[in-house]
Amino acid sequence: MDPATVGGGGGEPEAAAEWRARAVGGMEYGWYRAVPGGTGTTLLALRLVRGAEAAVAAAAVQAALRAILDAHPVLRARLRGSASGSPTLAFPSAAAPPPPPLALELLPVPESAPDFPSLLEHELNRNPWTAAAATATASEHEPDAPPVLFATLYELPPPAGGGSALFVRIHTAACDRAASASLVRELLAQLSGDGAAAAAGSEPEDAAVRASLEERIPQRDSWKPFWARGLDMVGYSINGLRTSTLPFEVTGTERSTQMLRLGFDRDETTRLLDACKQNGVKLCAAMAAATLLAARQSKLQLASNQQETYSIATLINCRKFLEPALDDHNVGFYHSAITNTHAIHGGEELWELAKRCQDSYTNAKNNKKHLTDIADLNFLITKGSYISTE
Repeated sequence: MDPATVGGGGGEPEAAAEWRARAVGGMEYGWYRAVPGGTGTTLLALRLVRGAEAAVAAAAVQAALRAILDAHPVLRARLRGSASGSPTLAFPSAAAPPPPPLALELLPVPESAPDFPSLLEHELNRNPWTAAAATATASEHEPDAPPVLFATLYELPPPAGGGSALFVRIHTAACDRAASASLVRELLAQLSGDGAAAAAGSEPEDAAVRASLEERIPQRDSWKPFWARGLDMVGYSINGLRTSTLPFEVTGTERSTQMLRLGFDRDETTRLLDACKQNGVKLCAAMAAATLLAARQSKLQLASNQQETYSIATLINCRKFLEPALDDHNVGFYHSAITNTHAIHGGEELWELAKRCQDSYTNAKNNKKHLTDIADLNFLITKGSYISTE
């Protein structure tokens, strides 16, 4: 656990309060299964410039995080496993006494991560939910499961530019990519003082406390005949077995996550966007096509024009399709996915493949596959029959 744990408060008043719980939804359960293995952690990283004393800076960050937790009760939740294998999201009662002040300390950077980029990788590889998954037998009435949110504040040394670095790790079952971007904006507003007045008279949003993604999809959009569901599950399973994978070299060392960054300057970005417009495709289709070609070209041992099958999973923010409709301010996991399979032999032209990627995605979305197939994909992912990557 962090020395600076902020999820749920963790103090005696909250521990003694009455907790309410709901069963996790299908997507949330998928992340519950995946996160202990090392994928599915949402990490917010903010570099704060030097402008105040360390104690004052830590106090400001604590106040900002407390405001975020008060505005979004799901961020105070705890994911509880059980011996029966039916996890729940538990929330402190709205009538609970106010939690104690956050004990967020300004920590020195570890020797292995002396600057902000290395600190980012260091935090990516910290997974407080792994140990909890190994002993997931928490009682339904005991708030001893780990919180969904952890925060750490580091003091950057002068060689790294000074100031401080704030890292907020959130279990993806409680916060998707759209919500994380909204939280960053809220945090920045709180730290700058612009968010305090807006938050003063607003009610906490509790969409994720009330229901999961699957419970909010209109029945008219999620229903399909039983035989069609069976055919789709067979199709997804077969495609999963046919799909090629990149080689994974087992070195005997501990697995870790590293960041790979590719930057485009203004001129390069403009040329790319202009090319997309001229070829009638979206940027995401061009990126998908480039990824498919790069994956195929990495297989140097394959013969020329030897075909391989790859799958592309495109995440879709479903908030606007739900009843009632939500927005990115509603924190939780409200993404679904559309998966498309493509046969690649390595000789494709980029823009032709990008058009193929876009057409297959558009056709699936127009047929509402991101809503009708969500239960099928959840089942196959949790059973390990189908693997997709973000």
